[in-house]
Amino acid sequence: MAYSRQGTARLDLAAPYAGLRFGLRAGPLYWVLDRVPTPRRNPFALGYLVVLAGTTLFAQFGDPGLVHQLQAMSSTDGHNLIHTPLRSLLMSGLWVAGPVWMPYLWAFAFTVAPLERRVGSLRAAGAFAAGHVVGTLLSQLVVAIAVATGRMGASELDVLDIGVSYGVLASLGALAGLLPVRGRWLALAGAFALIVHQITTDGDLVTAIGHPTALLVGIALWGPLRRPPAGRGWWRRGRQSAERALPQSQSQPVLDNA
Repeated sequence: MAYSRQGTARLDLAAPYAGLRFGLRAGPLYWVLDRVPTPRRNPFALGYLVVLAGTTLFAQFGDPGLVHQLQAMSSTDGHNLIHTPLRSLLMSGLWVAGPVWMPYLWAFAFTVAPLERRVGSLRAAGAFAAGHVVGTLLSQLVVAIAVATGRMGASELDVLDIGVSYGVLASLGALAGLLPVRGRWLALAGAFALIVHQITTDGDLVTAIGHPTALLVGIALWGPLRRPPAGRGWWRRGRQSAERALPQSQSQPVLDNA
């Protein structure tokens, strides 16, 4: 890089493809590429999608009896939550609700992946798990109360309940708190529209309770997710203190204007 007599940088037009490189780095293509999930930036989101792709293929092409048995073991219905709560809560998140995997690719790409890039894999996984667990437990508690009071039949305690929608909605709710104000309200409006559409068209009590609950769980995590992870602040403070302690000649780089 050449410098003028005043010490300011100027673009060397003789460099091959200099303008093209600058255009790719600063243009729309770079903006898109910077948000594409990669194994380095999104190990949780991409790893989870691989697992869901595997279980979806198994559900389509595996032995139907074995598939039914595993999904029944994974279901977070009332009976499983009473007898094997940890197993059902964990395994229910390894399946998609239905035979199609592609919608979950887009759901993860626009919710879990950007949340992971902002807060890290561990905290993104924690937000996802919190929405999955709280949404499941509260929705099944409502079903159990309805059965106990005679408003629903006892067979509702055995209805298959699997899928990752609670975790996705919790991730969307958590991501909204990290966006600018306009993006935040757009994200929440989109989530609200999805929930209303599901309630009015499906009529399923479990998801009608679980979906808004999971979204609220994500919103409740705004404060913790906005704070930096514990253990990182000391390094930054130590580095800043060391830089302030250096003489001016050592802390500031000197440019050769020759």
